[in-house]
Amino acid sequence: MPRQLHLSAAIDSPGRLDAGHYTGLARLAERAGLDFVTLDDSFTAEPHRPDALATLARIAPLTERVGLVPTVTTTHTEPFHTSISLNTLDWVSEGRAGWLVGVSTTEAEARAFGRRPVAPEDSLWAEAADAAEVAARLWDSWEDDAEIRDTATGRFIDRDKLHYIDFEGRYFSVRGPSITPRPPQGRPVVVVPVAAADLAPDASPGGRARVATAIRYADVVLLDAPDRAARLTAATELRLRSGELLRILARIDAALPDRAAEERLRAELAEAGTGVDGFHLVPAEPERDLAALAERIAPALRVTGLLRTGYAGRTLRDHLGLARPANRYTAPPANTAGTAAHADSPALAEVTR
Repeated sequence: MPRQLHLSAAIDSPGRLDAGHYTGLARLAERAGLDFVTLDDSFTAEPHRPDALATLARIAPLTERVGLVPTVTTTHTEPFHTSISLNTLDWVSEGRAGWLVGVSTTEAEARAFGRRPVAPEDSLWAEAADAAEVAARLWDSWEDDAEIRDTATGRFIDRDKLHYIDFEGRYFSVRGPSITPRPPQGRPVVVVPVAAADLAPDASPGGRARVATAIRYADVVLLDAPDRAARLTAATELRLRSGELLRILARIDAALPDRAAEERLRAELAEAGTGVDGFHLVPAEPERDLAALAERIAPALRVTGLLRTGYAGRTLRDHLGLARPANRYTAPPANTAGTAAHADSPALAEVTR
């Protein structure tokens, strides 16, 4: 039996602000059996672009299985806020949240905030790595059974199961703990975009920093490569550096104006022996192209065994075949520097429900 593909799709729709439009696209992706959808975002001024994270939070109760992965930029933001927002998305979607990590590279975006000048791209991705580390620690700062919810005694939280994260890095100093319980997935799925050129010997400092962030923190890489040979080389290099648990999805254009284009895409998806786990589809006209995917291409792939017949699990980690991460504070970590809890309990009040 052939190895089944992991498939995802972008639902970016410039100029559209209505939630119903994005809900319809997510439902089409769900009908097709895709692992997740992404929605891009940035701090660049662009008319009628919705906040990606807020939009997908609105879609969450209107979908059932498809993963929801907004771009959330780490530049000009605080990782404490990012971690809470993504945690909330994981709760409202019942474990279907992911995080497409982005950085802000332009002078215009820096001026919009007015906090600091634009930084080199390698510094921005090093900062993104710190933000990912802080978020992971904050998601772990509540043990899974930290909530007591005992109305008889008035105890809501077992304060011994909340932990300071004590992060001290180049860009952030965060004590924690989080103000929200651990996400249903333990940690939302982290997605990092990487270009094949970022892995070349002559890669730019920014490209090398992005790869370093992906290798250390990504569960999924969205790989841009100009052709199959470059895709195979880049995917092989990523696996050598990161191991087999990383899911690599190659970005692929999915403009489907007619049946001939649909057949070309189906054939390309079927020839997946290029070192990747699947594909991230980028539609030209999302409503048209995702409808074609759901109605004709996905059923054809199922006939050949390349696409699952249904969702086997509930969470995005289930779809991707990724285990729920252990909480670093439940068992003694291999290296306790900067991760051990304080001897005193966090100063969070116990409250009645």
